[in-house]
Amino acid sequence: MALPVESSRGPDAAISPSRTPGQLSDKVRSLRIKTPPPPAPSSKLPWFLVALLAGGAGYLGYEVRNLKQAEAVRLATAGTDTATAASPAAAPAAGSPVTVGSGSSGSTASSGGVVHESKGYVMARRQILVSPKVGGMVKSLRVHRPGDPDGVGETLIEGMQVQKGDILAELETTDYEADMLRSKASLASAKLRLEMEHKNVPREIERAKAELSEAITQRDFFKGQLDRWNKLSKSSTVSPSDLEKAQSDFESAGHRVERLRRTLDLITEPQEQRLAVAESEVEAAKADLSKAQWRLNNTIIVSPVTGTVLKKNVEEGNIVNPGAFNGSFSICDLADLADLEIELDIQERDISRIFVGQKCVVRSEAFQDHPYDGYVSRLMPIANRSKGSIPVRVKVLIPRELVGIHLKPDMGAIVAFYKKSDDDKSTAASSANKGAVEGGSPGEISAEGNSAAPGDEAGTDESDPQSPSDDTAANR
Repeated sequence: MALPVESSRGPDAAISPSRTPGQLSDKVRSLRIKTPPPPAPSSKLPWFLVALLAGGAGYLGYEVRNLKQAEAVRLATAGTDTATAASPAAAPAAGSPVTVGSGSSGSTASSGGVVHESKGYVMARRQILVSPKVGGMVKSLRVHRPGDPDGVGETLIEGMQVQKGDILAELETTDYEADMLRSKASLASAKLRLEMEHKNVPREIERAKAELSEAITQRDFFKGQLDRWNKLSKSSTVSPSDLEKAQSDFESAGHRVERLRRTLDLITEPQEQRLAVAESEVEAAKADLSKAQWRLNNTIIVSPVTGTVLKKNVEEGNIVNPGAFNGSFSICDLADLADLEIELDIQERDISRIFVGQKCVVRSEAFQDHPYDGYVSRLMPIANRSKGSIPVRVKVLIPRELVGIHLKPDMGAIVAFYKKSDDDKSTAASSANKGAVEGGSPGEISAEGNSAAPGDEAGTDESDPQSPSDDTAANR
């Protein structure tokens, strides 16, 4: 008889329920490693920014390299010029002018050397905004001389050369012609009233005098009749009613005489005032006519100066109003390009090297191989607090044949300021000595013999070898 064999999984294994296939698959699935989600599509923006940054860096490096090359060429040219100026063979006489650079203007400067260099901007010394004195619609924009027939001339454009007195534009004249006709009619009416006053006042006086004489005669008649009735009343041949009527007629005649005498006074006394009023009305009418004629004449806009049209502000058909704050209130901008200045802001630490009359060489940034002579025309009396600088104006000497070619308003320009030459110093010293003898010296002579001229800034020491600008000029 076989004995029952006990299971190796223990006594509890026989009684534990069997696991289903679904539970096993769930267990296996829970132990499986999850697949990571697919990566998001890459954006092109970072690559674009990287490419843009690389391109900007490359362009900046290219510009820096060009600037360094231009600065090296400029320094080499300045050094050559300085050496030429210092050479005894090139400058046989001390303080004689030497040529600075090769340009169309033949720029020259003192042999003292460059003491400062600064960048500024070209500006017209006189820039005029040509505005009409009256408002209206622009009828024509043709430039021509006065007296030319209609339709003659060239259309106003930028860059055109105009002469003083040229007609630039014409406005519509309908309203102004009507005002002038109305003023003429008012003047004619005022003159007619004055003429009538001159004729009528004497006539009115004569008529008043005649009426007064008639009233006096009637009064005398009634007075004689009254006296006669009074004599007859004593003999009782006159009734009381006749006597009363004679008395009444006499008194009425007396009142009428008094009234006419006052009327004559009213006509005679203000005679001069009435004529003065009429004459004043004539003068007022003449003034209105003159104003209407002035307004009509100003519909023709003429050029106030000889110059170049910098900017055209209107077109035909536009309505211009000189009193407007915005919109069309001017015809064009004019300036004489032969009269230019360079506007610079010189730092306060360098202003001691700048003085009125100082020789300069001006080069446009666009045309650096075309230098122009110049001089410091003025130092502004007030500084710029925000920039820590003092505005300076340098007058440019431009030959007539080169006007408007290399220098134009608002262009950038490099100005080199030159040290005062020995000739200038000796001239200033002699002037100061003469002024000291005469008692009217504008400056004083220092112990070294240099004069503090009005154009020189106080405390200027141009011979200071420690100055940074002098070191720069020496290095050049």
